[in-house]
Amino acid sequence: MDFQHRPGGKTGSGGVASASESNRDRRERLRQLALETIDINKDPYFMKNHLGSYECKLCLTLHNNEGSYLAHTQGKKHQTNLARRAAKEAKEAPAQPAPEKVKVEVKKFVKIGRPGYKGESGVASRSLMGSAQLGCELFITLFSSSAHE
Repeated sequence: MDFQHRPGGKTGSGGVASASESNRDRRERLRQLALETIDINKDPYFMKNHLGSYECKLCLTLHNNEGSYLAHTQGKKHQTNLARRAAKEAKEAPAQPAPEKVKVEVKKFVKIGRPGYKGESGVASRSLMGSAQLGCELFITLFSSSAHE
């Protein structure tokens, strides 16, 4: 029997909310709670575009308001993308360890021959040129005589 239209009955005390109404109410409560607790400006994936809507750079989704974006951040798609990104970064991080600096010792050479003196310009260079030519001639004669033997 239907009791809602009897005299003395309270109006607006309808029955139990439908599933869609309870879902909508739950989402709104979560949205309000998220707006109070989470600072959107610190979120690295949050971006407000030129049209005034909000984007999630991780999931490439568009949202009309901040509450919708915050609800998205708590959703399954965003959480799986976060886990995927964290796994990818963890996989790449050990592959590139900090390079160790290799210390290379400078080789010290023993200089052979007469040092060039600074003095009259040309005198030292001529004497060095002469000794270089003499050295080359000596080298050629030594090896050419050993090649004939």
